Amino acid sequence: MNPLYRNDRPGVAPGSWYAASLPDAAPRPAIDGDVSADVAIVGAGFTGLWAALVLARAGRRVTVLDAHRVGFGASGRNGGQVHYGYTKDQAWLEGRLGPGAARALWELAEAGKAQLRAFCDEHPETAYRPGIAHGEYHASDLAALQAEAAHLAAHYDYAIDVLDAAAFRDLVRTESYLCGTFDAQGGHLHPLAYARALARAAEDAGAVIHELSEVTAIEPGQPVRLVTSRGSVQADHAVVAGNGYLPNILAPVNARVMPINSFIAATEPLPDRWQEVLREDIAVADSRFIVNYFRFTADRRFLFGGRESFGIGFPRDIATRLVGRMHAMFPQIKDARVDYVWGGTLGITPTRLPHVARVGHNILSGAGFSGQGVALSGMVGRVMAEAVMGQQDGLTTLASLPVPTFPGGAAFRAPILALAMSWFSLRDRLGF
Repeated sequence: MNPLYRNDRPGVAPGSWYAASLPDAAPRPAIDGDVSADVAIVGAGFTGLWAALVLARAGRRVTVLDAHRVGFGASGRNGGQVHYGYTKDQAWLEGRLGPGAARALWELAEAGKAQLRAFCDEHPETAYRPGIAHGEYHASDLAALQAEAAHLAAHYDYAIDVLDAAAFRDLVRTESYLCGTFDAQGGHLHPLAYARALARAAEDAGAVIHELSEVTAIEPGQPVRLVTSRGSVQADHAVVAGNGYLPNILAPVNARVMPINSFIAATEPLPDRWQEVLREDIAVADSRFIVNYFRFTADRRFLFGGRESFGIGFPRDIATRLVGRMHAMFPQIKDARVDYVWGGTLGITPTRLPHVARVGHNILSGAGFSGQGVALSGMVGRVMAEAVMGQQDGLTTLASLPVPTFPGGAAFRAPILALAMSWFSLRDRLGF
């Protein structure tokens, strides 16, 4: 089934706190007829919108097509957490790619964070707040955290604080974690507000965004042609930014990027109790493969997210297991009412590293951020825009990340991933 509509109706926003907390956005018209552009972009999420903004500011004619609405997919539903680096640590990247390539990748990731923070400074509605912690379940992980922190300080001039069990529990008030880290240079934001602000900025620069305009085919050539049911866009270049929502229209991407679901619950506001959970207004994620992630909103609702479904469709009952996990970690707020529960689909790769590539001589794609895309996806959008304009260094650097195809390609990625997720979930439960 088309991942665009497996769990959603066209253009109908999920029942998230993010959507409920913002005024309704005026709809943008669907494409109607055949148009031309310098660059056609598939997807109005962080990646596509950053590409559109950079290109439009450089004077390119840009048309963005989205099957739903701006920020409808993972960009408008995620945990809003801003991490450093990649899902593989820098030592791993150095060993696999060499110190020079690893440093270039680090610098791109840091530039992505700086780009995001600068934009948020100009758009306070994005509600950016600094600080993110990462929890570990085993005391034996403390030595590895200390080694990583020392490596980052020595080779990248980057400081993270390593906390033992007592210090981490003082910051994150659960018995679940036995050590962890704190990164003052990470943070969290309102992702849907961020996406909408990006869209407005791109339009102000001259980009055209069409909603409810699903791309059903990408016809290679010069120009490349993006086909929809109501029209098409012919362009010198195409940027594909569909991520986990991309239909089977670009085989090299579909073979490497797998859609997977994640779910979030939001409690009632807890303005007088939030420090029972967190000492400071920070975001938190942990080391489980079936990751938990959480933070408070500006109005002090507790957002708690995780992945409990290994199928490609949402379960009928999202709340029971998700809220159960939240209560197991934070029994002190068991009595808090849960006001919102929603799901979304992200893209992961076999190595959990982004897939960024030139998949045709004038077709670029960026996807597979594997839960670490709030800042990275925006930088990937910029890198692809720069590549369109002849600056290839960033694209070459990101394309060096090892991202093989799933065994069996797109046809078998779902059952294989379901088996893998079940195995890792068992490991998490058994405490390995």
